[in-house]
Amino acid sequence: MELDLKSLVLAVKTIAEEKNLPEETVQNVVEQALAAAYRRDYGDREQEVRVSINLNTGAVNAFISKEVVKAVEDERFEIALDEAKKLNNTAKIGDTVEKNEKVTDFGRVAAQTAKQVILQRLREAEREIVMTEYEDKIGSVINGIVGRVEGNIVRVELGKAQGILPKSEQIQGEHYYPGQRIKVYLKDVERGFRGPQLVVSRGNSQFIEWLFRSEVPEMENGAVEIKDVAREAGVRSKIAVNSTVPGVDPVGTFVGGHGTRVNAVMSEIGEQEKIDIVVWDEDPKTYITNALSPTKVTNVKLNETIKKATVTVPEDQLSIAIGKSGQNVRLASKLTGYEVDIVSENEAKLTDKTDESGTNDKKVRPKLKKKEQLESSLLEAIEEHGTDDK
Repeated sequence: MELDLKSLVLAVKTIAEEKNLPEETVQNVVEQALAAAYRRDYGDREQEVRVSINLNTGAVNAFISKEVVKAVEDERFEIALDEAKKLNNTAKIGDTVEKNEKVTDFGRVAAQTAKQVILQRLREAEREIVMTEYEDKIGSVINGIVGRVEGNIVRVELGKAQGILPKSEQIQGEHYYPGQRIKVYLKDVERGFRGPQLVVSRGNSQFIEWLFRSEVPEMENGAVEIKDVAREAGVRSKIAVNSTVPGVDPVGTFVGGHGTRVNAVMSEIGEQEKIDIVVWDEDPKTYITNALSPTKVTNVKLNETIKKATVTVPEDQLSIAIGKSGQNVRLASKLTGYEVDIVSENEAKLTDKTDESGTNDKKVRPKLKKKEQLESSLLEAIEEHGTDDK
């Protein structure tokens, strides 16, 4: 197998176009491969060889670095002073000069080596270009097409690269199929054996924020902003918003006329996920009250040391405050950064009375008796009742 040097050199431009790589990068890759092939066929693996190709003529020249010495012991690495002066008239002992050798062909093994090196280096260069392109997009939402669904992992085609959508980054209850067009949030770019792997998400809070950014133009000029997001993808999200312009209603701005803006976001993430938009406040008590919306809050007690809040609500609001499976209070805690404990008004009064009496700082609940103790108590009660009847 021979390596057609002229055809290879002239193909550099074509390769650059096909691979979408800079022509200079492809030329450098080919020159490095030919240098390796030259060392195999004409020189030594330890030699320092540089290859230059002329894209216009197809000529290939190899330049072998040699040290200038008085007496040559190894022609592969050394050159006599008089010979060196023919190459560089200022050369002196100890200098390094390059001897030019024109290359016309390579042997079969060297040609095979050159082709392998070219393919490998081109793949590496391609990966680096993709890496650089997508690293600039980390933290943004991009369009993709579902390529394959492999168990819990969804592979998303993103143009030149492929994104990995792990189970932990998916929206709960959402189903994916090949060919499906979806929007994803680019979390990170990881280097892998098969090239750059892009880790994408649809289930993180930043995805929600980006979707709102595309629907709420007021965010661009800073009139309104998203302060915090707490999300359980596919179930419920709480978003704390704020207005920097007096008179602008932040919640109304994000909801939009007739709910158009929030509905547009929900159509992307799925109608099953509910979105609560609440007003952010620098006062923690007010913020926590807002975060527990739509619950009516009676009182909020804070322990700043351990970042805990005890929230009192009316008896009929207890289940609303806690939410299904503790969802509402859990999201409120994530949103505000406080561990929120919900108590009813009756429970709060009982706790206050206990605290005033000084007997205990916690409400004492009777311990449940074991089965044997219950049976024994029942027998005693029956015996006492029988004695009384007599």
